[in-house]
Amino acid sequence: MIDLIRQVLVDEDATRELGLQLASALTPGRILLRGDLGAGKTSLARSIVNGLGHLGRVKSPTYTLVEDYTQTRIPVRHWDLYRIADPEELDALGMRDAESQPHLMLVEWPERAGDWLRSFDLSIHLHYRGDGREAELRAGSETGVHWLSTISGVH
Repeated sequence: MIDLIRQVLVDEDATRELGLQLASALTPGRILLRGDLGAGKTSLARSIVNGLGHLGRVKSPTYTLVEDYTQTRIPVRHWDLYRIADPEELDALGMRDAESQPHLMLVEWPERAGDWLRSFDLSIHLHYRGDGREAELRAGSETGVHWLSTISGVH
């Protein structure tokens, strides 16, 4: 059983490859993307959405707060909570309704959601490491353990 993977990401191509690997294993669930500004959260989210089959541009939801992708193997709702001032705003944005839908939730800046996102399937923390970055992938559920086991080749 694998519940934690650490992976060095030497450049943006390595981040993109991680996203594509993850996309091949994903089912509906919740992924939290953590890290400082510029750490690669949106780049990773883009590669996951592309890996799930989206052919168009994957926009950062920094200003719209949420972007939906339905022409993918599984529907994706990509949230960026950086501009959320109060977790109660999430109710007005439809997060409560979104939680009951069978899709993949990608959430950047989940710490701004207060108690809304206590449960998750996978938390990915991207942080700077020398000239590159490191990704720490931590499962928060059996689904997350399955995803990590699949991308690591251990079943």
